[in-house]
Amino acid sequence: MALSLRTLFLTGALAAATPVAVSNACTRVVYKGLNGTILTARSMDWKEDIKTNLWIFPRGMQRNGETGTNTVKWTSRYGSVISSGYDISTTDGMNEKGLVANLLFLAESQYPPFTADKPGLSIAAWTQYILDNFATVKEVVDAMRAESFVIVTDKIPGMDRLANLHLSVSDPSGDNAIFQFINGKLDIHHSVEYNVMTNSPIFQKQLALNEYWQEIGGTTMLPGTNRSADRFVRASFYATAIPKTDDTRVAVASVFSVIRNCSVPWASPRPTSLTSHPRAGAPCQT
Repeated sequence: MALSLRTLFLTGALAAATPVAVSNACTRVVYKGLNGTILTARSMDWKEDIKTNLWIFPRGMQRNGETGTNTVKWTSRYGSVISSGYDISTTDGMNEKGLVANLLFLAESQYPPFTADKPGLSIAAWTQYILDNFATVKEVVDAMRAESFVIVTDKIPGMDRLANLHLSVSDPSGDNAIFQFINGKLDIHHSVEYNVMTNSPIFQKQLALNEYWQEIGGTTMLPGTNRSADRFVRASFYATAIPKTDDTRVAVASVFSVIRNCSVPWASPRPTSLTSHPRAGAPCQT
């Protein structure tokens, strides 16, 4: 499988190196360097070990959406390298065309009802479906906008709560898109500028909060808590502040420094308002 040397996928290494944290929060950031150097990184600050493994899948695999008889079926067009969650879900990955997909927690996620009208696609297979079938962000956006299938969620293994997730994609051109299901409707945010995704609140509110902090200026003050909105602001600032280079070693080191800045330190305390919230303790949520 030929992967562009200018498009690197940092998720697997960082997920394996990140300890299980008490406070749970995930961040995804895309770095744009020189001469087509595009790096996508994410932290995996989960509340428990999700037993991440790395898998290499060839093109030509027969797949289905794992939702019974009424399910999406496809043959993979592209090979991919992915990191799994509990070995039942593709959480992150990159295909041979350099398309990267990342799945993060979003408490506000609410998917359309699964009826006989459309085939289903398990949320555990959402990321893999994207990597198997598309080469660019625009292709993903066009396909998702058609809404030819329904995302079907289920409980997180070992937890009494649904997997409420949103998806980001990036490609070697530097294009980005964020997909969120809010109140049962698909929201698509597509722009080369959307290089950061964290968790709650919904993406439109994250952009508004980040605009406020951009007026203050990151060299003057940046929000420093573990909250998702604060991590969004820090990632947005530092992703553009680090040196723009085509030196892969420098670029990778720089991106690791950004994503670590947004990762939750081991045994880091959370505000009482978060720990007392009825949804507190959900993975990658705060």
